[in-house]
Amino acid sequence: MGFGWFLQHWLRNMAGQTIRETVAGAARQQIAGALQAPEEAAQGPRPCDVGIVFALTNESGGLEDLLEDVVAIRGEGFTVRRGQWRGRHVAMAISGAGRQAAARAADALILGHRPPLVISAGFCGALSPEVRRHDVVVADSLADAAGNVIQLDRSRWAPALPAPPPRVHVGRLLTVDQIVRRAAEKRQLGEKHQALAVDLESFAVAEVCRRQGVPMLVIRIATDALDDELPREVDRLTRQRTRAGRWGAAFGAILSRPGVIKDLYKLRENALTASDRLARFLIRVIG
Repeated sequence: MGFGWFLQHWLRNMAGQTIRETVAGAARQQIAGALQAPEEAAQGPRPCDVGIVFALTNESGGLEDLLEDVVAIRGEGFTVRRGQWRGRHVAMAISGAGRQAAARAADALILGHRPPLVISAGFCGALSPEVRRHDVVVADSLADAAGNVIQLDRSRWAPALPAPPPRVHVGRLLTVDQIVRRAAEKRQLGEKHQALAVDLESFAVAEVCRRQGVPMLVIRIATDALDDELPREVDRLTRQRTRAGRWGAAFGAILSRPGVIKDLYKLRENALTASDRLARFLIRVIG
């Protein structure tokens, strides 16, 4: 089977999937608009029971699959998906990667959907040997690369959490501006900041929540262990804000290094497993 055939087949499948998702999304919005009463449309969405900020759809997909009556609302550079879980209304903002994008989406989520609790959720990378791949990390404090620290009020979130099962860790999470790919750098950051794991968004979400006076949780799942090293293309792929941009980045990566196909496939399978496990934990908290 030739490389050219694989690439052509892969792109055709991605294009077909995008068309199906676009049609389905448009249909959901039309149905929601038809069912929404005029006075509700004028007042905007009803308050939700919990708001969750994800960076990427491959982080939020596991939870979205578990929700009912999901409706997408497009924002300026982000998307909010509202759904229900056993009578609880959940609003998920998919912000795009990075602190600025997460802060903008968190602001809009709070102003537009008025959640009494915000959760910063998604993937993270382990900075400690005790955190293995697909372990859950719940932050009790957040730090950034400049050494700023935000303490999270444990009295607010501890009663809401299920009893921590095995492979759930509570501790500090570090937020940085670029994906940390190499094991040596991860070890250095973990020791310097006394952090269990690292992400790109949670500190910014916490700043917004503190300013708006909204309690928050940070629940992340590790997609790479301390000694795992990520392919160099992963940061560029993560930074793309549109599906077309991700196609272009993936296509360019494959042309530059055909061996990246195997790496991207492993990343995809890893992300699917992580998203499903994260969703199961989030549902326990929501419920």
